[in-house]
Amino acid sequence: MTVVSVDKDFEALTLTVVAEFDAGIERVWQLWADPRQLERWWGPPGHPATFHEHDLVRGGRAAFSIGDASRGWWEFTAVDPPRSLELIDGWADGDGTPIPGAPTTRIRAQLAELDGRTRMEIRSVFSSREHLEQIVSMGAVEAFEQAIGQIDALLAA
Repeated sequence: MTVVSVDKDFEALTLTVVAEFDAGIERVWQLWADPRQLERWWGPPGHPATFHEHDLVRGGRAAFSIGDASRGWWEFTAVDPPRSLELIDGWADGDGTPIPGAPTTRIRAQLAELDGRTRMEIRSVFSSREHLEQIVSMGAVEAFEQAIGQIDALLAA
């Protein structure tokens, strides 16, 4: 299995997922850099993501939908190819406009080389305990694990 650990820390308001892949760091970076590849794993199976905008530079934005009902946005706050990226993740309304006052999450994805393999750590920091509890109760942690689980097939293609 791709995902090697999942840690929910309600005191620190964090969710950390670690995965390892049989691919080099440059190849795994492309899963974030290319929106067409990102679409193939960001949503869980049966609920693919569609990226309507994707500007992977510091200060750049992304806009996406997952399935028919959920829309979101990202603002990239740091980008260091092929090692890391940081972003703010938020909810959007039906036309992709960020929802004022909706909770946001800070996400940092870090990639590290491991003897020809790549370790990816995705750490999400939530705005409140209630926000983290809501995400957990919605089943989003399991959905995120399933989404990441799609990466091996994408890398093998």
